[in-house]
Amino acid sequence: MRTFKLQIKGIVQGVGFRPFVYNLALKHHIKGWVNNDDKGVNILLYASYLNINLFIEELKQNPPKLSKINEINIKEITFLEEFKTFEIKQSLNTNNKSTIISADIAICDDCIEDINDVSNHRYNYALTNCTNCGPRYSIINTVPYDRCNTSMKDFILCSKCKDEYENPLNRRYHAQPVSCEVCGPNVTLYNKNNIKISYNLEAIEKTANLINQGYILAVKGMGGFHLICDATNDKVVNRLRYIKNRPTKPYALMFKDVNSIKNYTNLNLEEEEILTSKEKPIVLLEKKENSSISSFVAPNVNKLGCFIAYTGIHHLLFRYIDKPLIATSANLKDEPIIKTKEDIFSKLVDVIDFILDYNREIVNSCDDSIIQVVKKYNIKLRNARGYAPTLIKLNESLDKKILSLGANQKSTISLAFENNLILSPYIADLNSIESLEYFIRTIKTFKNFYDFKPDVVICDKHPNYESTKFAFKLKEENPNIKLIQVQHHYAHILSVMAENSLDEEVLGFAFDGTGFGEDGNIWGGEVLIASRKEYKRIKHIEYFKLLGTEIAIKEPKRVALSLLFDIFTLEEILNLDIPTTKAFSHTQIKTLHTMWQKGLNAPLCSSIGRLFDAISSFADILHTQTYEGETGLQIELNYDSSINACFSYEILEKTIDIKPMIREIIKEKDKKTICSKFINTLVNIILEISNSYKNLPVVLSGGVFQNKILLELLIDKFQEEGRVFYFNIDVPSNDSGISLGQIYHQFT
Repeated sequence: MRTFKLQIKGIVQGVGFRPFVYNLALKHHIKGWVNNDDKGVNILLYASYLNINLFIEELKQNPPKLSKINEINIKEITFLEEFKTFEIKQSLNTNNKSTIISADIAICDDCIEDINDVSNHRYNYALTNCTNCGPRYSIINTVPYDRCNTSMKDFILCSKCKDEYENPLNRRYHAQPVSCEVCGPNVTLYNKNNIKISYNLEAIEKTANLINQGYILAVKGMGGFHLICDATNDKVVNRLRYIKNRPTKPYALMFKDVNSIKNYTNLNLEEEEILTSKEKPIVLLEKKENSSISSFVAPNVNKLGCFIAYTGIHHLLFRYIDKPLIATSANLKDEPIIKTKEDIFSKLVDVIDFILDYNREIVNSCDDSIIQVVKKYNIKLRNARGYAPTLIKLNESLDKKILSLGANQKSTISLAFENNLILSPYIADLNSIESLEYFIRTIKTFKNFYDFKPDVVICDKHPNYESTKFAFKLKEENPNIKLIQVQHHYAHILSVMAENSLDEEVLGFAFDGTGFGEDGNIWGGEVLIASRKEYKRIKHIEYFKLLGTEIAIKEPKRVALSLLFDIFTLEEILNLDIPTTKAFSHTQIKTLHTMWQKGLNAPLCSSIGRLFDAISSFADILHTQTYEGETGLQIELNYDSSINACFSYEILEKTIDIKPMIREIIKEKDKKTICSKFINTLVNIILEISNSYKNLPVVLSGGVFQNKILLELLIDKFQEEGRVFYFNIDVPSNDSGISLGQIYHQFT
């Protein structure tokens, strides 16, 4: 008989790992024990050498489906004790926390079956879960992932639940949120005066009836509240838009199952697979015309953000509802998703009519993830529930602890320690006190998870980013911390390099809306030669002026007018008969020309994102926009694949001159032609520059590459040429990936 000790690291807690090991040990006639600690899972195996090898091989090849093994350390030891059984021991705490927090997982089919089984003691229990599903990140305070470290600590198990919780052969063995209606949290329906109306199944049935009657409800999900209403009711959808002051931004839709989604969208096999996965994210799908869904749900676009019910509450609601529901995050503009009933009353009492709550605390709020399928790649647009916290395993072990603080929009943080690189879930735009408080709270949460005290803090170079200000505050409070600033677009390229563990030099295209440049101007159309150590800006879109800065981002017509000022005289512009000039009075044009001439509140900009805005104005699609990325969606909608031509441009030594394109655009009257040729032009610019650096792999990053048409065209072209290229997949290409790129800069 031999004795081996295994130490396993990765996502191995809260995923049924110990009962899996227990049953695997019984199968191979192995004695010993398994336990958790704050670094992972430890296993002691006492058996024949053959049986231990069989055990280890099966563990590697077929681990629990929710687990992710990153490292197995195996050591034979001399042990005098002779084991008679295999047992699961109590978790241990040490002073070196490094086990990875598991993401929240959608309710599994077995638990749905339990809810619907009249003979099961969880019949109709809305908060049913097991080791294969349910909340993790959203309920945990610290590691190891044990009930005492979660928001379930005050719920004492009844005898039936305790028997399951303590039985290694049961799928609820040590499922920390395990409970039933007798011993666990329960559901309560409140009116907007905070008066309790009903409980549990009766509350859910009443909620469904209220939704069917045209009311708007706040319903507590896994990581926060949703605002839910009937997606087929024009009146209630418009009421929601009016109260929330959200004129056109599309709403996400929740469906009972994938077959329901098929009635309203044209989804392919890849999209269906991700919709029905254990994560159940929001997936952007092509919508069918003339469906019963209100045209006000996603006006002026051909996509719907759809997801399948992922909690017991959702599934019970659909017992009484036979239609798609708007299920949008409950929050105010620029604030994080709300996680408490009290905040719903203080912030959204004028929006909602009723609240469906349950009395298990959401410790860490977490929004819904969003995915777009592009050429069979599952591209994350928002990395949150189901996927985050996200672990990237490093090839090297660090001797320092690093914290990166990301950007200001679509905020995330990242941590690196030992050989772990961890990306937080999406936080929010840091444009409000509430979102900044949540940002700081998230930092404290991750510090608490891992007893993490950073040696190095990394931030953006923008002096007015809240994340940058916070970094300098940390430095002021802790002078021994090393503070590093990484340029925004370089961080975009580094995020792709981190995701793909790239060490070599690359040719990077960083195309986005805005970012603080090394020269103090606004960058966003950048071509870089980059390594993990440094970068060189080799080309960029020729600067143009943003007339009014922030106002110009909301009014694409200002960007278009500025581009005209670069080419034509004021008199010539006043005589132009095009949509952009018609969107202004002559007096307004003259005033803005003065602003342009004198550089008054008109910073220089090289942003491709702003070019999209200008094109939407030239094409008479949008002269003002009500949400970020609206112009990009509209241009994508108007793309015609039968149009292969592009506009003229000139690639100079250090810049890309688009003036020839603007001259041609204003002569074109058809908006589809303008949009199609513009995207084709961007493709050609990227291809032409990349062909001058054929020895370098191409990297694409930045929010512009969320444009599905643009990315598909580039994928096709690069594959045709046999070119090595990379882009963001598991990490968003927008600013949510900045913190990851910042931190990767330090692995040199």
